[in-house]
Amino acid sequence: MAKSKGGVTVAKVWALCEPIVTGLGLSVWDVRYVKEGAQWYLRIFIDKPGGVDINDCENVSRAVNDPLDELDPIENAYCLEVCSPGVERELVRDEHFAQYIGADVLVKLRQPVEGLGREFDGVLKAYDNGEITIADHAGENELTFGKKDAIWVKLDDFDI
Repeated sequence: MAKSKGGVTVAKVWALCEPIVTGLGLSVWDVRYVKEGAQWYLRIFIDKPGGVDINDCENVSRAVNDPLDELDPIENAYCLEVCSPGVERELVRDEHFAQYIGADVLVKLRQPVEGLGREFDGVLKAYDNGEITIADHAGENELTFGKKDAIWVKLDDFDI
């Protein structure tokens, strides 16, 4: 039930923030509502060509703060964080995978794969309906697995 509620919260926050962030010349990379220890965090990840800086994060934080208070999508206290997806950005949404076909990625799976273990790198070859295909750098072997089977897939050596 909490996951569904969190998903609704994320969707509401995304809908509210996207036009504000776009109006500032940026894009929303991801929105996450997570609990760490006793504290809840609402994280809005923003991006733009060339990468974001602290001023972009500060501008978005100021721009979304009052509208978030008015919308009031979260019942309990939380900490708002606006940040960059980082150099080793995690691919989480379908459009992320589609955008980075051919890119070098790092993968961490929930269960080890014989000969690879749980963590490995390669080239993102394909993404289709939640199925990810990674090829080794020599292009000789491919591994296909479900997005749900990965703890994370991140870009490796992303050039901002």
